Amino acid sequence: MHAYVHIVDDDASFRTALERRLKLAGYRVATYASAGELLDQLPDDEEAGCILLDVRIPGMSGPDLQRRLNELGSTLPIVFLTGYADTATTVQAIKAGAEDFLTKPIASEQLIEAINRAVARHELARGRRTRLDSLRALLAKLTPRERQVFDLIVRGRINKQIAHELGTTERTIKAHRHQVMEKMQVQSLAELVSIAEQLGTRASGGEVKA
Repeated sequence: MHAYVHIVDDDASFRTALERRLKLAGYRVATYASAGELLDQLPDDEEAGCILLDVRIPGMSGPDLQRRLNELGSTLPIVFLTGYADTATTVQAIKAGAEDFLTKPIASEQLIEAINRAVARHELARGRRTRLDSLRALLAKLTPRERQVFDLIVRGRINKQIAHELGTTERTIKAHRHQVMEKMQVQSLAELVSIAEQLGTRASGGEVKA
């Protein structure tokens, strides 16, 4: 499925020309005359895509819309378009996470390259988010005791230490450990530690005192 490009610009003729150019390049396109229009029809960031956003639009400006989208948790990359090169605005937008900052008139090749970069970054972020969601779902299947064992394993505890800390036998811990590995769909301790790092559970869980 082709990526979705959302164009926000108050210049109707520019929007139309840009839409035609991008559709010829194989993109699906949605256009908005103002920031408010885009917020009213908030794009689904589950679909690969990006936002082409004019800096100077009536009402809410491009950078203001960028801040609002960040507050709303949107992950769609933003490529800013401007007719007026402004270093301060560019720096501010890039620091706030903008993918690129292009000055009108924009060569087709430069525009397509910027969109391709933005879409690739969005697909990477979506893939990472899907992976984390699936890992969280696996973690949620652990029983409370298995979760305790998981937390201690990824902090480097051996079965004997875990049994002592949880007040049970080493044999019981071995059984729990087997269940943890099976439910988390891993074959090795290294894989389990990697999952904990990705989910941030090692950092958030804190050390368990013996």
